[in-house]
Amino acid sequence: MSTAVRIEKTGATGLVILNAPPVNALGQGLRAGLIQAVEALNADPQVEVISIYGEGRALSAGADIREFGQAPQAPNLPVVLNAIEASAKPVVITLHGVALGGGLELCLACHARVALPSTRLGLPEVTLGLLPGAGGTQRLPRLVPLEIALEAVTTGRQFSAEEALAAGLVDRLADGTPHEVALQAAADVLSSALETRRTSDLKADVDQALIAGAVARLSDRRPVLSAPIKAAKAISHAAEPIESGLKAERSLFLELMESPDRQGLVHAFGAERAVRKIPETGTPRNIASAGVIGGGTMGVGIATALLTAGLSVTLVETTLERAESACLVVAKNLDGAVKRGKLTQALRDENLQKLTPAVDYDALADCDLVIEAVFEDMAVKTEIFSKLDRICKAGAILGTNTSYLDVNQIAAATTRPEDVIGLHFFSPAHVMRLLEVVVADKTGSDVVATAFALAGRMKKVAVRSGVCDGFIGNRILAHYRKSADYMLLDGADFDQIDKALEDFGFAMGPFAVADLAGLDIAWANRKRKAATRPPEERYSAIADRLCEAGSFGRKTGSGFYTYGSGKARSVNPDAEAAVQAERQAEGIEPRSFSDEEIVSRYMAAMISEAVRVLEEGIAQRPVDIDAVFLFGYGFPRHLGGPLNYADRIGAANLVSRIESYAKEDPYFWQVPALLRNMAETGQRFAGLNKENTDGS
Repeated sequence: MSTAVRIEKTGATGLVILNAPPVNALGQGLRAGLIQAVEALNADPQVEVISIYGEGRALSAGADIREFGQAPQAPNLPVVLNAIEASAKPVVITLHGVALGGGLELCLACHARVALPSTRLGLPEVTLGLLPGAGGTQRLPRLVPLEIALEAVTTGRQFSAEEALAAGLVDRLADGTPHEVALQAAADVLSSALETRRTSDLKADVDQALIAGAVARLSDRRPVLSAPIKAAKAISHAAEPIESGLKAERSLFLELMESPDRQGLVHAFGAERAVRKIPETGTPRNIASAGVIGGGTMGVGIATALLTAGLSVTLVETTLERAESACLVVAKNLDGAVKRGKLTQALRDENLQKLTPAVDYDALADCDLVIEAVFEDMAVKTEIFSKLDRICKAGAILGTNTSYLDVNQIAAATTRPEDVIGLHFFSPAHVMRLLEVVVADKTGSDVVATAFALAGRMKKVAVRSGVCDGFIGNRILAHYRKSADYMLLDGADFDQIDKALEDFGFAMGPFAVADLAGLDIAWANRKRKAATRPPEERYSAIADRLCEAGSFGRKTGSGFYTYGSGKARSVNPDAEAAVQAERQAEGIEPRSFSDEEIVSRYMAAMISEAVRVLEEGIAQRPVDIDAVFLFGYGFPRHLGGPLNYADRIGAANLVSRIESYAKEDPYFWQVPALLRNMAETGQRFAGLNKENTDGS
């Protein structure tokens, strides 16, 4: 028998123990072991009941990610689960930790289910572009109300054990270790205190009109994703005999296996893990205390993130009143985490006790890490780092939260450049998952390793970046944002551009995003770079006109849009007037743009600059760029990131598009040498990932 499963016998109970901790992923060894164990115990005359549980911290988190992209190996999960459900002897299962995906489908195939109260359950396959393909769409509606089954398979939402009990998904909750609960559950089956039945023998109450309504709503969403729709359609077969329903489910599952959405979502899933592989091999330094300089939006967000990671934090502002006010905002952030269930009240109180307001940099003398989070001004930042160099203890890491500025120049303001690193958080810093780790020329490998370890503690996705203006994300953003500005100048409406890109899959279009971020932020950056702007480069002053009139976006109530209560937005007539004025000043005769052309130009600009970032070594691999945009810029997850999406288009097609656009603006539209070479050789960005990482 596979070592991933072991059998123990206690009286008339045969225990089947999933033995692939910590999460008992359902790889080939575990699948084979399950069938062998159930067959062996059915053949054992001394065994009257079979009880399954898992070693480690979970029953099962589902599929083995190491098998993603590999040829399937027998036995597949549907065969295993059908064999368990067909067992002549009753099979009860104990849920603990998590029972997700195939792990929950395993539970559905058993004859009774007992859960520890802390268990989380769910069918998250749609987040990978799939549906539950081992009976989940057929067995779940036989156990729970149709509305709950639809929500589970079309959203991937996790349920608490209490919710599962109320819905009928589990038969009871029980306290104890998984081993103890599994033995007691078996004893209760033997005494008839716990009823068993085959799920397939139950009748599902399937309202086809309800399912049709769900399919219609899913089809109206933007972007339209195939997995939730096909998952709902699979449930429509749950009233049929189980063999027929399972056949329909399998057919829909196999269709999704070939969908581009699945490829993009699996790539996005893998990207989060792939970016952890970095060339630096230093041993992380111990970080127990941190200082944050600046009590603005970024500073309080960073302080919140550090506190929730278990660090003591000293927050420095120019006056005690400002420092204390910033600490109150941190407290509100922690309160929000409690309300969202991310933090207990006790842990919130404990974290807040570790926060100290201060006005003197001397308070940072013993901190293991100091992060500067003041406004983007090189003179201010270098002055701060010069002070920190004198005050902070030896071995302290000095981080800057700059979004654009040269980290090498900042590091040069100290006598310890090896301790200086860029830590570019995204706002709000305690919520957004991306952290760009900007490695300067002299940054120590142990400092880089420490930054990645700290990101893990903060539950963030860290991506390594080299030094350039804007690093990975903001550098690429600055380029493709110009393409939107140029289309606006040339005749497209800003609300059309936003809608086209939102229909494509972005949560917000570029002009709505600019309003949210604050038009004054980008305005200040444009003014900073004005002296170095090449004369050949087109320049749009539309946003400048709005800023000069005091319209900075949401913060002032108007920008490209005007904002009332809530999230509602409407086109700002003053913005339309600014567009017309700028077109007239530039002598531009506006033309129309299709939504398809808007998306094509926007993505071509994004991809071309992403390729240049890769060429220059600012990003290590295509997957690093994909991760930056997936976790920091709202890139549509089902498309997998800019360079994963580029593989869908094809390098040759991209070169052709860029060359056609270059006829009207040869300075902006230039084909990167790497992209041209890829077009000539037929290479894909996926191949560049594989050359540099074991990840996605």
